[in-house]
Amino acid sequence: MAGDGILLELVPLRFPPGANAILGQAHFIKSVEDIYEAVAGTLPGTPFGLAFSEASGPRLIRSEGTDAELSKAAADNLERLSCGHVFMVILSEAWPIQVLPAIRGVPEVCGIFCATSNPASAIVAREPGGAGGVLGVIDGEAPLGVESPEDVDARRVLLRHFGYKR
Repeated sequence: MAGDGILLELVPLRFPPGANAILGQAHFIKSVEDIYEAVAGTLPGTPFGLAFSEASGPRLIRSEGTDAELSKAAADNLERLSCGHVFMVILSEAWPIQVLPAIRGVPEVCGIFCATSNPASAIVAREPGGAGGVLGVIDGEAPLGVESPEDVDARRVLLRHFGYKR
């Protein structure tokens, strides 16, 4: 419990094994269509789902996507978060790094909280009336140490194997 009746909650994010999730904040009803276009245009043929929660008017969770299961998972997460102006994209067969620049380029997108395939939870602040906002995300596990010179070499090899570096 925080001051002035604000309640802090930890809400686990749930998405299918092997999928990646992007959680962010956006501000307008057309966000769902614009984010859809950004993902579909960047990753044609890639299965994905997305959802966006309105903060005013009918306050609905709007969803789009190319995969019904992933779209439902995104909407289910937003329903559990119960926060306005939040969106989630769940990708299958793709990595967030491939689509984050396009999502960031959507004019309605205010920010990205996380892009991960790790177990993650959103930290939500909730007012006494029930309105909530995402404060941040706990993504993955705590570090086990600092990389050694051998770990540096392994990291560099892995990045080149994936094609992220030459």
